[in-house]
Amino acid sequence: MKPARLSLSDVLRVGAAGLRSRPARVVLSALGIAIGIATMIAVIGISSSSREELLRQLDSLGTNLLTVAPGQTIFGEKAKLPEEAVAMVRRIGPVSTASATGNVETSVRRTSYIPEAVTGGIAVQAATTELLRTLEGTVQSGTWLNAATERQPAVVLGSKTAERLGINRTGVRLWIGSRWFTVIGILGPMPLAPEIERSALVGFPVAEELLDFDGHPTTIYERSAEEAVTDVRSVLPRTVNPENPGEVIVSRPSDALAARAAAAGAFTNLLLGLGAVALLVGGVGVANTMVISVLERRREIGLRRSLGATRGQVRVQFLAESLLLSALGGIVGAALGAIATVGYALSRDWPPVVPPWAIGGAIGATLVIGTIAGIYPAMRAARLSPTVALSTT
Repeated sequence: MKPARLSLSDVLRVGAAGLRSRPARVVLSALGIAIGIATMIAVIGISSSSREELLRQLDSLGTNLLTVAPGQTIFGEKAKLPEEAVAMVRRIGPVSTASATGNVETSVRRTSYIPEAVTGGIAVQAATTELLRTLEGTVQSGTWLNAATERQPAVVLGSKTAERLGINRTGVRLWIGSRWFTVIGILGPMPLAPEIERSALVGFPVAEELLDFDGHPTTIYERSAEEAVTDVRSVLPRTVNPENPGEVIVSRPSDALAARAAAAGAFTNLLLGLGAVALLVGGVGVANTMVISVLERRREIGLRRSLGATRGQVRVQFLAESLLLSALGGIVGAALGAIATVGYALSRDWPPVVPPWAIGGAIGATLVIGTIAGIYPAMRAARLSPTVALSTT
């Protein structure tokens, strides 16, 4: 007589019955798998959410901003940009707006009694009136420089500068150089130009008149049509300094944000490695549970064999238990990882992103772990002789 074949539903029912008989051990074993899967899902989800926020930020700021700065002369000295450099950049066809800042060799202090050497990392810079438009910045309080205030002792503070000086309103006076300047505005954050956040900005004319500024810009900012950025970038050095284009450095601030994302990706790989280790430990726990289960259930195995169960059916039973145990841990872990991702992303005001491939890959990984962990216990159970198993006390 041929032994009856077990259907898939029979295999699942028998496997589930074996797990229900030891609930505490099943929960602890599944927990190891769940921790590993939750760690991996959370790491991938949080990293994807962070990257999505970065892309959203780049989309809002634009990637068509280029900056021009002086390099070095052939003698290794610091080069200077021509005073008319901004006007020459504006003549480039695709350029929509251009502006500049220039370093002023002085300090900004709350009072003249503070030592001049105590700068707090704040730079004083001359700025053209088009700077705010070029950087697409915002004014949190007060107003930006205009044709009138750029000639007066007025100053606009970057967001970090205002924070370091403890200023949250306009009308306050600051000691710059050797005279008082009045704060007329405080800017919002500028991710693509963090140097502006740490600066005190005055107009070009007043900087030349009162602060001994030489009039040479040290950084030029320009925006052009998105599709023309590469072409504009190639002609900027010769446009800014026709005689010595090699002394001009052109950069793209958005590249710095991309580099930051790449660095975050390297850290993500490390965390994924830790999650994989946790998953491996969980797999060892499942294997240990199944081996102990075989030892404890010898009489059950012998009884099933004596009633006609084949070695293959016993093997499939214990393999099914291992797969169900791993799948339980995988599903719980995926849910916990997704919840952790959504909670963290919402707390940081990021768009929550949990890639479907990560969940699918996690479930697939648990099934592989379950198969590997269950092969040896299943084969060991199938090799037991019915008479030996039934005689075991």
